[in-house]
Amino acid sequence: MSTESVDPGHGHSPAAWTAVIIMLIAFTIGAIAFFYDAPIVVWAAAGLAVVGLIVGWIMKRAGYGVGGSKYSPKGH
Repeated sequence: MSTESVDPGHGHSPAAWTAVIIMLIAFTIGAIAFFYDAPIVVWAAAGLAVVGLIVGWIMKRAGYGVGGSKYSPKGH
C-alpha cells in the first residue's frame, strides 16, 4: 500500500476560478432579470454563462488549468 496521496487538483486554478466567477455573475444577473421579467437580459446572462465556459476552456488550453505549464499549485 502506498502512503502517497494523489490530489486531482479539484479545480484550484486561475482558469477554473475565472470561469466560475464569470458564471456566478451571469447567474446572478439572470436571476435578478428573471425576477423583474426582463427576458432579453435573462438571455444575455445565459450567453455570458457560455462565455464563462469558453474563457475557462481557453485559459486551460493556454496553460492556466490544473497541471498546465503556467499553473503553480499553492500550499494549503
